Formats: sequence, structure tokens, C-alpha cells
Amino acid sequence: MEHRTHRVRYNSRRRTLEVQEKWHVTPKMLRIVLGGEDFEDFSTPSADDHIKLYVPSEAGDLAARDFTPRYFDTEAKKLTIDIALHSAGPAIRWAEQAQAGDVVEISGPRGSLMISDDFDWWLLIGDETALPSIGRRVESVAAGVRAITLVAVAGASEEQVFNTRADHQVVWVHRLPDETTSPQPLVDALKKIKTPPGAGFVWIAAEASQDSARRARLHHQHQTPSGAMAPGNGILGRRPGGCLRTAGQLVSPRFVSILRNHQGCCAMYCSLRSFCTLFVQRACF
Repeated sequence: MEHRTHRVRYNSRRRTLEVQEKWHVTPKMLRIVLGGEDFEDFSTPSADDHIKLYVPSEAGDLAARDFTPRYFDTEAKKLTIDIALHSAGPAIRWAEQAQAGDVVEISGPRGSLMISDDFDWWLLIGDETALPSIGRRVESVAAGVRAITLVAVAGASEEQVFNTRADHQVVWVHRLPDETTSPQPLVDALKKIKTPPGAGFVWIAAEASQDSARRARLHHQHQTPSGAMAPGNGILGRRPGGCLRTAGQLVSPRFVSILRNHQGCCAMYCSLRSFCTLFVQRACF
């Protein structure tokens, strides 16, 4: 079966909204609900859509920061975003200080990557910053379809509950404070994951390295043409002769190596952020 994807483009514009509600989903995940009358022609159909939130910077101008819409209620005209409270920055400061009635501007999404929903299973991998996308995706998976989520968080207090009809297997990795930027805890946990038979969808939100050493490593391990490593959208797939090809931002080769052990033939999409998507068809290797 061919699992198709396609892009939908929108005419993005700035919208002026108001903070209506705010609460902590977990101690380090803040949920903010924006409302107002400026949602005409707004659309966010994909789980890895992103909007820009315009918040005051230290320089006194507006800084634009990307966030994934967690929910959008068309009838109530309410947009929900979750903000992971990690390193300090203008968006974090704004979120912590925001109060009901505050006005803020957003823009986007500029487009959506539409993924067919006929996969036999889903594997969604990331850290707390990926939880808005992961939560939204797993809650949209059809009833009874296996969805595996593998997420690294600071501890048990950061675990979330998803309202999904899927056959959901959740794996939480409690990362140590000095492992915040390391993919190793997720890599180690991924080695233990057993994917079901059939055609699967794998989505990873992890650090996409752009340093020359890691590019060289991917080139060496998988015979990747160096010219295919420019930032942007890309494909990771099977090349004639058995090596892998890549284009776009890079996923850690450790993830790629482990996923190859799942006997899948992969295609990768990298968004403007460090997110990537892999489609896995069993028994292709």
C-alpha cells in the first residue's frame, strides 16, 4: 500500500488574540488558551503544524517563536498551545507572566504536511518540547491502531495522559539533569521497542545535528553524499546498492541505525525545526 503525503499552503497573516486561560499541565508544561474574533480563515489540520507567537524581547522589539497548536476549537474560537518551561527566553518569560486579558499576536501556520492515516502502527519519539505534537498525533490515531510513544522528560511529575482511542503503548524515559541535550536516553530506550508487523509511521523530534563531525559520521556510516546534507526538507531512503540517502536536517545516526534494525525502508521529512518524520515499511531491507 502506498502511503501518500501532501502539503497544503495557506496565506499566513498576523492575528491579534487575547489570553483567556492559563494553567500547568505539569510543573514544567504551561498551557495557554488564546481566544478572540480574529480566527477567520485560520486552519491547523496537521499535528506538526506550527505558529509564530510574537512576544516582547529584551531589546524592546517583538521576538517570533514557533509553537505547535495543541488544540483548536473552531466553534469556540479558542487556540491552545503548550509551552515547555525549559531554558529562559522571551517566550518563556512571556508565558510565565501572561495573565487573562493580555493581548498577543500570532501568525501561521504557513502550511501543513498532511499524512495519510492508513498506517498499521505509529511510533512517536521526542522530549518534552515535542509533547504538543506527540499528544495531538496520538489523540488522532484511529481506534485500535497501535501507537507507541517514547518520550524523555525530567521525571514522573512531567508525564502526561493522552485522551486517545488508539491501542496506546507509552514509554516514559526519566532523564538525568545532565542528559538534557543528550539523545542517548532515548536511543537506549528505542533499542528495546518492538514494532508491530505492517506499515508504520515513525516521527522523531530530536536534536538535528548540524556540526561537521556528525555529518561526516553519517556520510561514513551510510555512504551518504555530502551534497545531500543541506538544511531544509529532505528524504532518507533506500539507495541502489544498499546504502542510505539523505537530504535535509540530520537525525542522529544512532536513531537511523536502530530504526534500520526494525527492518524498515525509510523516508524522512524534516520540518523547519529539528523535527523529522520517517515512514517505515516492514521487510524492505
